[in-house]
Amino acid sequence: MMDRGTSRLVLWGRFSGYGLGVALVAFILDRLFKLWMLGPFDLPSRGRYIVTPFFDLVMVWNKGVSYGLFQAHSGLGRLVLIVFAVVVTAGLVLWLAQVARKLVAVAIGLVIGGAIGNVYDRVHYGAVADFFSFHALGFYWYIFNVADIWIVLGVVFFLYDSLFPAKPE
Repeated sequence: MMDRGTSRLVLWGRFSGYGLGVALVAFILDRLFKLWMLGPFDLPSRGRYIVTPFFDLVMVWNKGVSYGLFQAHSGLGRLVLIVFAVVVTAGLVLWLAQVARKLVAVAIGLVIGGAIGNVYDRVHYGAVADFFSFHALGFYWYIFNVADIWIVLGVVFFLYDSLFPAKPE
């Protein structure tokens, strides 16, 4: 993003460290949960693990984007998804440098952390590890992971800030 009144690119802002700290925590929590699910809990060999009547843990390798859309079964498709996520993340980091409110910094940090968590999976496993399956009355929602929760929560914070804007801090 360009600094107002000048033509210089601003790479670091008042809440950059705060937002990137949130991103780091979100990424670490996503990785720890995935490592536990794939390692000690060994969900891949357990199959469906029923937690409640409406919530199961299942192992799904998602080769697409959110909710399994736009499946990328080829190496080129996977590379396109990785590059797209990295470019979007870089754009979010630049946006973070312009942020004037903590809530927006948290929102951006959550989206960055979730995006990096899913990119990590795509690079290291060839697909994103998804586990959470909610269902009721025969309807099953899309299977998702902790990184997806961070991304959705970040979007909710963006919407809240858009609907109820606060003064810059």
